[in-house]
Amino acid sequence: MGSMSVPSVAILMCTFNGAKFIAEQLDSFEAQTYLNWRLVVSDDGSTDDTIAILKSYQSRWPSGRLTIRQGPGMGYATNFLSLISGAPFNADFYALSDQDDVWLPQKLSAAVAYLAAQDASLPLVYGGRTIYVDESLNEIGLSERFSFKCSFRNALMQSIMGGNTMVINHNTRLMIRRSGITHAVSHDWWIYILVEGAGGRAYFDPEPYILYRQHPGALVGANTGLRAIIIRFRMLLEGRFKRWNAQNAKALLSIRNMLDHHNLEIVEEYLRMRDASTLTRLRMINVCGFYRQGWQGSASLLLAALLKKI
Repeated sequence: MGSMSVPSVAILMCTFNGAKFIAEQLDSFEAQTYLNWRLVVSDDGSTDDTIAILKSYQSRWPSGRLTIRQGPGMGYATNFLSLISGAPFNADFYALSDQDDVWLPQKLSAAVAYLAAQDASLPLVYGGRTIYVDESLNEIGLSERFSFKCSFRNALMQSIMGGNTMVINHNTRLMIRRSGITHAVSHDWWIYILVEGAGGRAYFDPEPYILYRQHPGALVGANTGLRAIIIRFRMLLEGRFKRWNAQNAKALLSIRNMLDHHNLEIVEEYLRMRDASTLTRLRMINVCGFYRQGWQGSASLLLAALLKKI
């Protein structure tokens, strides 16, 4: 790990056929104002020039700056969880990265400044907003600015920070390693749930430091605008949110010994709420303090409770 004055950062990037954009992301790492970082890439079986591009950077960067490993070939979420657990060296902080974004120069500096000021004995995760850009990096909007505080009661109901913005500390890495490759919905949502569930601290930075490229090949896209609202409403009616919540709750129960006792009780309250009567469900949301960010999120949570889709 790094010294007390200059914490070390491991950038953890997962790739799959990312040749079209990956060089711009690698260049943005080079342009970081924070210099004490190393990069580990887990490739999930690319058949394009991704590996060749990575090796070209590996050959011109200092020895040990870039490590390339083979991913498990089971999708991006498993690839990230596997990489977090199996990165070949320890660091003070671990920054997750997609292959097609571009980091602004202050991205690592901002994350390290926050995390280094926190209690290192706690599991910590830093995340935040992004700037939506098109394929040519022209700005097209901003992700939502969530203003309610991060908490376990929110994490159970909603994923608020993209994995491509996340930076975690070593204690969080150890927790992810202990929990194993769970069947949670996504690695980023799982990290938020896990950190808060274990009594750690999540922080959502309202200042964006990532150009989040929107293109047809992106696995996850923008979550704002009328189209996104319609998609979320349709997913709610189809029961997808209910299935996702059940999936995350099952994953939590599989690692119940890692949870804060009070938060384990919250999970059990949530499971009881799902099968209760309509009036009881609505009452328990308030009593248990479950919430989603923003008025749209709050409305969708009440609707989900009303329709027994929670």
